[in-house]
Amino acid sequence: MTGEELTPWLIRYGYERGAFPMTNENGLVDWFQPRKRCLFPIEGIHVSRSLSKTIAQGKFEIRFDTAFEKVMRNCLRPTDNWISEEFIRVYTEIHRQGWGHSAECWLDGELVGGAYGIALGTCFCAESMFHRVTDASKVALWALVKECHRRGFTIFDAQIMNPHLDSLGAYEVPHLAFEIMLSDALKRTTSWSPSQ
Repeated sequence: MTGEELTPWLIRYGYERGAFPMTNENGLVDWFQPRKRCLFPIEGIHVSRSLSKTIAQGKFEIRFDTAFEKVMRNCLRPTDNWISEEFIRVYTEIHRQGWGHSAECWLDGELVGGAYGIALGTCFCAESMFHRVTDASKVALWALVKECHRRGFTIFDAQIMNPHLDSLGAYEVPHLAFEIMLSDALKRTTSWSPSQ
C-alpha cells in the first residue's frame, strides 16, 4: 500500500488490519504496524489534580465535530509533519462520511485545542491533538475518551507510546493482542462508526 493515493476505502482497509499511515520525508505515504500498540483505558485518561481543576472550572467550551478540518490543520507542525494536504483531504472526506470525529476546546469564540480521529466498529483511532492554550489538548482528549466511552466504544487507540501519552495514563499491548481486540471491536458498531 506504500505510495498509493489515500482514499477513505484504503484508510478503512488499513486500519481494519491494524495499520495506520504516515507521510514520510519524500512525501510518500508509508503504513505502520508497531510491535506494541498504545491504548488509553476507555474508562478515561489519567486526570492530574491541576487538570481536574481546569475541567471543573469549565474554562473551555467543549464541542464535537464542529471544526474537524480546522483541528487537523492546527495539528500541523512547522517541520517533520506526517500530516499532509492529502491527509487533510481524505480525513475530512471521512468526517463528511460520518466516521471521522473531533473534540474541540473553544475559548472566547476561538478554537484553542482539539483532538481528532476515526471510528471503526467500537474502536476509536486517535490521530493527533494540539493546543494554543495550556491544558486545551488534554481537556479535548479527556472529553473525546469520555464521549467514546459513552457511545459504547471498547478500544481507544493512540498508536505509538510517548512520554506525554504515558503521563496521561496510556498503556501498551503487543500487536497480536491488539489484533484480537480489534477483530472483536469490528464485529460491533456505534453511532459514530461507518455502516458495516
